[in-house]
Amino acid sequence: MSWTRRAFLGRAAAAAAVPAAVVAAVKIGDSVTPAKTGGRAVAAARSGRPRARWTVKYENSLPGYPDWRIRNQGPVHAIGGYAGQASVLPGEPIDLYVSTTAREFTVKAFRMGWYKHDLARLLWQSGSIRGHRQAPARFDASTRTVYTKWGVSLTVPSDNWPEGSYLFRLDGDNGFQRYVPVTVRSASTAGKVVMKNAVPTWHAYNTWGHYDLYKGPDGSYNSRSYAVSLDRPIDTDGAYLFMVYERKLINLAERLGLPLAYLTSMDIASNPHSLDGAAALVSPGHDEYWSPPERAIVTAARDNGMNIAFLGANAMFRRTRLEPTAIGDNRLIVCYKTSYALDPMYGKQNDLVTSDWREPPNPDPESSLIGTLYEGFPAIADYVVHTPHAWMFKGTGVRRGTSFKALVGIEYDRVTPGYPMERPIQVLAHSPLVCQGVNSFADSAYYTHRGGAGVFNCGTMRWVESFGPPTYNWGLTPSAGDFTRRVTANVLRAFADGPAAEKYPAYDNLAEIHEQVGDPLTGGSVATAG
Repeated sequence: MSWTRRAFLGRAAAAAAVPAAVVAAVKIGDSVTPAKTGGRAVAAARSGRPRARWTVKYENSLPGYPDWRIRNQGPVHAIGGYAGQASVLPGEPIDLYVSTTAREFTVKAFRMGWYKHDLARLLWQSGSIRGHRQAPARFDASTRTVYTKWGVSLTVPSDNWPEGSYLFRLDGDNGFQRYVPVTVRSASTAGKVVMKNAVPTWHAYNTWGHYDLYKGPDGSYNSRSYAVSLDRPIDTDGAYLFMVYERKLINLAERLGLPLAYLTSMDIASNPHSLDGAAALVSPGHDEYWSPPERAIVTAARDNGMNIAFLGANAMFRRTRLEPTAIGDNRLIVCYKTSYALDPMYGKQNDLVTSDWREPPNPDPESSLIGTLYEGFPAIADYVVHTPHAWMFKGTGVRRGTSFKALVGIEYDRVTPGYPMERPIQVLAHSPLVCQGVNSFADSAYYTHRGGAGVFNCGTMRWVESFGPPTYNWGLTPSAGDFTRRVTANVLRAFADGPAAEKYPAYDNLAEIHEQVGDPLTGGSVATAG
C-alpha cells in the first residue's frame, strides 16, 4: 500500500483513540516535532527531505542525542505502551497504544546507532498528549494469554526515517518513562549485513500481566502461557531484552560503517525473499524463539552463500508458530514447549507443533544450522581460547589458554558430535565449566558450508553484554569487552564481503578436541531452561 499524506491523515482521523491532542509538524533537523493544537492525536507532515545517498556512515555523522536513556520507569502502571506494528517500512505510520496515570505525556523517537558515542539520534517528538488509564488486561484462558483492547493514543509518521532499530520513549508529566521498541525495516537486504531484532524472544520473557512462556502468577512453570501476545506493553523499562542483548551490538555495527539492513524475526518468516542477496545475517545475544518459516528461509539463504553470525547462545532452541491477533498478523507467539501434545497442530501437522526444535514429534536439532548445540543453564565460567591463530582472533593478542573472566554464561552452547552438524567445523574456544553439578564445556565455533557461507557462533549469552557498560555486575572485565568487540568487528567486516568460505575456510579440529558425544546433562533439565 502506498502511504500518501492524504491516506495517512484519513486513516488517523478514522482510528478509535484515547482523547488526546492533535499535533502539527515542526522540523527538528532532518525530522519533525509536532506542536500542540488541540483535539485528536495525529502526527502529520513530512519528516524531512529525502536523502539520495543515505549510508550508515552518513547517518552516524549526524548529531546524536545523549539524553535518550530512561531515568525513572516508576510503578508498573505509571506509563506504558506498545506499537501496533512490530516493524514498518520507511514512510508507513506507527500506531502507539499508551496507558498512563499521568495527566499528559510526550513521545520521542530515537534511532539507535553510534552517533559519535551518543548512541542514538532524535528523529521525532510529539507535543503534549492527554494521558488516560486504559482498560485492564484481558485473558484468554485457553492459552493463558494476556492481551489488551486499547485505543490508539497517537499515530506517528515515519516519512524518510532511515531503516534501523528505534526506541519510542514515553515521558509522563508524573516523571515516569517507558520505551516502546519498533523496527523500521529494510525493503531490500541485497549486499548488506542484516541486523535481526529477536522480537518473539522479547515477548516470550515478557511478564506484563503476570504471564509469560515460563511462568504464571504463582511463579510455576505449569501455569505458564502457551501463547503470548504483542498486544500488551513489555515489562520493566519496555525494552529490557533489546537493551541487554541487541543495543550494544547495533552501536558497534553502526560504528563500523558497514552496509546494514534491519529486520525482525517475523519479517524474515513472512517473506521468502527477505534475505535475497544478503551478505550476512546477525543473530543477537538472545535469539531463542524461531518459527519453521524463519528457519527454512535462513537455511536456504545460507545454502546460497549468506554468512551467519550467532552472537549469543541458546539460539533457535524453541519452535514457535506465528498467528494473528485483532490488531494484525504475526502478533501471537505460540509455543507449548514440553506440553506439545496439547498443541492443536499435534497429530495434524507435526512439523508445526511448538515443541523444542530437537524434541518430538518432529525433531530437527538446531546444530544443523548453528553448528553448536545449546546445552545448559545456569553456568558461569571463564572463556578459554583454544585456536588463537583463527582469523577472527586477529589483533586480539590471544594465545592458547588465554582466558576472560565470567564471559561464559548464563547459558552456553557446545559442539556436540552425534547431532547433525556441518563439516569442516573449527572449535575456537573450549571453556571448562560445571552446570547442574556436571562437568562440561562451552564452545565458540566456526564452520564453512559447501554453498560458500561461513557461520560463526560465539556460544555464550554474555558476548554482547561484555561490549561495554552496563555489564550488570556479572564480573565481566574491560579486557573481555576489548576482545569481544574486536572479534565481532573482524567477523562482521569479513562477512560483509560476501560468501566467506573460500577466503576464510574453517579448519576442522574435532579430532584434537575429543568432544563428548551427546548431552552430558541429565534429568531433562535442558528442556525447560533457556
